[in-house]
Amino acid sequence: MKKTVIKFGLLAFLSGFILFGLPFFLGMGVDYDYGELIGYTAMVLSLLFVYFGIKHYRDKENNGKISFRKTILIGMLITFGSAVGVALFDYIYTSQINPDFASEYLEYSINKMQETLSAEEVKVKAAELKQQMEDYGSPGFMAFMMFASVVILGFIITLISGLILQRK
Repeated sequence: MKKTVIKFGLLAFLSGFILFGLPFFLGMGVDYDYGELIGYTAMVLSLLFVYFGIKHYRDKENNGKISFRKTILIGMLITFGSAVGVALFDYIYTSQINPDFASEYLEYSINKMQETLSAEEVKVKAAELKQQMEDYGSPGFMAFMMFASVVILGFIITLISGLILQRK
């Protein structure tokens, strides 16, 4: 099991780091309208290694059998690889590549609100958003939030993979 988790966890780490950073590596910059879609797509793609890791362990190392409990263990360990890759890139991006990300995103969000909300609502929402960015806009916290997002998504993928792949 250890070999499988290391192999597929490392693949998940690398794919999470590279896929999450691909738009920046290719010089596409940040388009906030599509950034969330790109980010979640990168997370899901890197988490495909959860399914393949569980399947590999079942078929190649455990004679075609695996319990649901073991699928959860293997899947979550591989998920941590992906989560660390995504969080690491997020931290590097928000602390080194674009340290102004939080303020740029805040400005973008306020401009978007102005398109749909009244002036009074914008004022209230903008004040709330500014406070949230002051409280939670540090690179470390944003990286932690990416880590947590990937772990939650990975848990869902692990459950689905476990239900599909378990054999006694």
